[in-house]
Amino acid sequence: MPRTFTIPSPSSRAARVRARRVAVVAPLVALALLGPALPAFAAPGEQPGAAVSGAAPAPATVTVTGEGVVSADADLAVVGAGVETAGRTPQAALDAQSAAATALLAAVRAQGVADQDVRTESVSLLPVHDHSDGTARLTGYQAAQSFSVRVREVAATGALLRAVADATGEAGRVHSVAFDVADPAPLRARARESAVEDARTKALQYARLTGHRLGRLVSLSEDAYAAPRPVAAAADLSGAAFGGVPLEPGTVRATATVTAVYELD
Repeated sequence: MPRTFTIPSPSSRAARVRARRVAVVAPLVALALLGPALPAFAAPGEQPGAAVSGAAPAPATVTVTGEGVVSADADLAVVGAGVETAGRTPQAALDAQSAAATALLAAVRAQGVADQDVRTESVSLLPVHDHSDGTARLTGYQAAQSFSVRVREVAATGALLRAVADATGEAGRVHSVAFDVADPAPLRARARESAVEDARTKALQYARLTGHRLGRLVSLSEDAYAAPRPVAAAADLSGAAFGGVPLEPGTVRATATVTAVYELD
């Protein structure tokens, strides 16, 4: 027997699709309406109905600045000395300067200063003009040379100055005498240790004043470090002006400053 197939009309197919959509949407609407009445399910270990907490609040902190100041006796002198000469020609000025500089270096070495402790700082040759009549008239040339001399026996500094003055005569110049420490690393380390200790002491006090306990160190930064070099004598003197120059090496002071951040428990 032949089978008979019925082709549904477009309107009937659309009706069935609408019916399916209604069947799916209706339970969702019902769940939404019943939502407030449904029990809340907590994750394992949580109490039902408990609110989900956010990130833990950041701990309180205290920021302090610590300063460390330490000093040590100077064990090194740095002498700035040189010569200055004049001549009618550049060559004449340079020849005189060369002779005076050679005498200065010989005097320094005779005082027991090693070659590595002597350094040339500058050499110059300049024209000299006379402006007395309103015009620039060349009258000659001026030559100069300067040295830095490290004296490792501080007590011998005065003797070295006198030796330089005697050797160079009126051409000699002493520009400065500065006292320092030969090895500043231990002094710097002590200054930093003192600064960190000072910062922690301040933080402990603030913690106690506010009813907290001092927690861990969050950050530490060095703000500044300075090692002043006191100058006992600084002058531009000719050799003839030197008699006995009293020198006071004093102490060399190092300063360190740090900023520290601590948690408060």
